[in-house]
Amino acid sequence: MTATPPTEIALLPGDPTPREVVERMIRVDHAGEYGARRIYQGQLAVLGRGAAAPVLRQMQAQEEAHLAAFAALIARRRVRPTALLPLWHVAGFALGAATAAIGQRAAMACTVAVEEAIDAHYAAQSARLGSDETALRDTIDTFRAEELEHRDIGLAHGAEQAPGYRLLSRLIKAGCRAAIAVSERI
Repeated sequence: MTATPPTEIALLPGDPTPREVVERMIRVDHAGEYGARRIYQGQLAVLGRGAAAPVLRQMQAQEEAHLAAFAALIARRRVRPTALLPLWHVAGFALGAATAAIGQRAAMACTVAVEEAIDAHYAAQSARLGSDETALRDTIDTFRAEELEHRDIGLAHGAEQAPGYRLLSRLIKAGCRAAIAVSERI
């Protein structure tokens, strides 16, 4: 007699349910897009009259659209947003303003680092979603492609020539990963 493998993996005590997994995704993606908007607001507060302003505004507009989509999902699916939005409000603006104060290339380095972290994050989410969440997967995949465009824009605008690029990139990516981890749950 051969055993038939289970069609689903059994949840262990403490494991999030599939619904909780999706809620965490929506929560953290909403928080991330909120933070991205604040980063661009900080950068534009410093560089708003410079040569980089039009491209920063273009990327900010896409982040605004992403934020609106996740805000609608929060409301429609009755997902609790992260309690950390006030922290991301301040931290996002501060990160944007601080990197812009270093210079346009540092602002672009910030964009590249954030978008590379988000690319990995969105790819993992997309791979984890089941066939019952194709609309959410399509949204995530679309936004992921746009985030990669932002990365490419940052690279084309000299991100890698920013002072201390590698260190700055590592620090920002680590911050993004930490923000993702806590925003999913809190």
